[in-house]
Amino acid sequence: MADYFLTVFNPSGNTLVNERFEAEHEEAAKTHGEALLKEKELHSHTHRLVNAAGKLILFHR
Repeated sequence: MADYFLTVFNPSGNTLVNERFEAEHEEAAKTHGEALLKEKELHSHTHRLVNAAGKLILFHR
């Protein structure tokens, strides 16, 4: 299992969500991150999902 970090920003740049979770691999992390965004109704906000090394997995601006 690896650590992934989902961060969501509002239009003024303030952090709305900064959440860590574990996933087996990048595709599972991406699926989980997208589900979290949909659940919190934040999928249209600027967001990013990175792994512990900083590799960008998912990004929306």
